[in-house]
This record gives sequence, structure tokens and C-alpha cells, in this order.
Amino acid sequence: MKTPRFLRRLSTALTAFTALLAAASWSPALATPASSKVLIVVSGEGRDQGKTRPGFEMDEFAQAWLLLRANGLSVEVASPKGGAVEADRYDPADDYNSRLAADPQALAALKQTRSTAELKASDYRAVLVMGGKGAMFDLPKDPGLQTLLREMDAQGGVIAAVCHGPAALAEVRRADGQPLIAGRRLTGFSNEEEAAFGKKWAAQFPWLLEDKLKAQGARWDEASLMMPKVVVDGRLITGQNPFSTTAMTEAVLRALGQEPKARLPFRDEATMSLAQRWLEGEQAAVQAQLAADAKAYKMELIAMLGVYQFKSAGDDATRRQALSLMRLAEPHFKHERLGLSIQDAKQSLATVIHHQP
Repeated sequence: MKTPRFLRRLSTALTAFTALLAAASWSPALATPASSKVLIVVSGEGRDQGKTRPGFEMDEFAQAWLLLRANGLSVEVASPKGGAVEADRYDPADDYNSRLAADPQALAALKQTRSTAELKASDYRAVLVMGGKGAMFDLPKDPGLQTLLREMDAQGGVIAAVCHGPAALAEVRRADGQPLIAGRRLTGFSNEEEAAFGKKWAAQFPWLLEDKLKAQGARWDEASLMMPKVVVDGRLITGQNPFSTTAMTEAVLRALGQEPKARLPFRDEATMSLAQRWLEGEQAAVQAQLAADAKAYKMELIAMLGVYQFKSAGDDATRRQALSLMRLAEPHFKHERLGLSIQDAKQSLATVIHHQP
């Protein structure tokens, strides 16, 4: 029996419609919708691992990339001019850096970053700006990045920046001409941290980050030197220094409506948490953890923290805390400079006590 013509036409139409649905379902443009895509911005200034020109911090990039990908987000990477970018010198043996080195997608993204001028804010749910001293030079004057951040803010997207990354916000203005950050709480690499660690390039900066952001009307907030600090002001999220990267990234995930997946902390992260607990009075618990497995922590990092916090301390209470960090590290990190720093610190505090009325 011959199939009626109208049934043949209906069958042909249904087949074509099904094919269209299948094509749409598998279209590359829809496979990674804007709702799952975020952007990481890095400086393209770097040369010779930061020797002749500062670049971005690989530690920060690696930690942010790994956390975003582990939580199911698609990540693109951009810089002002696009193309290959170079990080400052870093330790490839650190757990996060070694994991990044094994990710071909991450390496490819750094070899061919997208130019900020070609991007549309509507394609992303969030923009994360990494730090490194190179960020002070090319990010604030990049018109493509300024437009992207202004439009991202206007559409209600999440903007995050860590360490020197908030420099990208300094010259951005809203549609009404007011600074984007005016009246908003944020943090970044502080003047205290710059004085301790920025000697090589700070003299060439257009301005100090803390001073500039305050001048633009930001409500500045900071922690002690090199301690983790994240400030969340609505959908603007900032981290003070490299040790704030993971907490900042997880704050971004929460702002996007996702609870970060459970994970083991990176070694740096665990070490800074241990130092924080020590300073907050958990001495017995911290000593027990070190007795159980001191190699799980970077004791040289705690030693460095104590040395630099003592140098920058403005009062005796802070100096005593810094000395306690040095003494915490001493049994597990034998170094001549640490021993001399402890002696100098003890002598300095003893002199103060001796001269008190």
C-alpha cells in the first residue's frame, strides 16, 4: 500500500526538524554557554622571567585556573595585546604549578591569550585579574580591559582581582563618569607589602596601588603583611596578595551560585592557615600538627613571614608575634639568616623593655 503524500511530507518535515535539533544540541557555540565561561586576565608585560620586565604571577594563575576548572567552569585567558605571555620566575615544583604544567589546555591558553579588545562582557560570567608587578604597567592603561570591566559591572557580572591585579580597576569609570570603585570595599597589595617586596620595580610604577585606589574613592581594607585577605563587596571580589588567591577564587564560585567542591589545600595554603592559627592562640594544636608531619608545611615560608613582619611592625605587640613565628619555624628550618634574625629581634625587644619607665 502506497504511503499517502501528506504522510510522506510530514515524515520528511519531522526528519529535518530532528536534524536541526541535533545540530543545535551539538553546536560548538552552545557546547560552552556563556553561563559556564569565565575569563582570567594576565599582564603581557613580562620578559626574561621578570628580570628585564615584570610579568604576572604564575602561582596565582595556576591556583585560580585549577580551582575554576575543578568546579566545572570553562576558562579563557586574555592579556592586553594577546598572544604568548611570560610569568615572573616561579618554582615549578610547587604542587599547583606542577599540576598546571600537566594541563595542556592551560599551557596552550598562555601561549595564545586572547586580546582584551576582541572580547565581549556578555560572553562571561566572571572576570578574574591576576597580579604580578607587570599588572601595574599594562593593565591600567588598556582601553579594551577598561571597556570589558565597565560592561561586566553594568551587566551584573562578577569582577575579581588579586595582589596587583586591582590596578586594572584604577582607571575604569561607569557610564556616569564616576570611578567604578568609588565607595566600594576592596583590598590589594598594600603599601606595607610594597615597601617590603617591591623595591626593584616600585620606583617605576605610575602610582602605588593602595594610594591610587583610595584616591579613586575605594574603601580600603587590609590584613597584616602577606597574610591572606579577601574582601567581598557584592559582585566585586578582591584579594590582598598571592596567598589570598584560593579564597578569592572560591568567593567567585560562591558569587556565581556554586559551593566550591571539597579539596585538599595547596601546601602554601595549609602553611599560611597554620601560621594564622598560631597567631590566634592555637599553639598546642599547631605544635601537635608539626610533630605529626612538619614536612606537610613550608616552614621556610613561616620563617620568612616572621622576619618580614618584624621588620615592618609598628608596635611591640606585633614584633612579639613576628618573633613567635620565627621561633615556630626554627626547629624545622635551619638557616643562618633566621638564627640571626631571631637574635636581633630578641635583643631589640629586650632593649625596649629595659628602657621602659
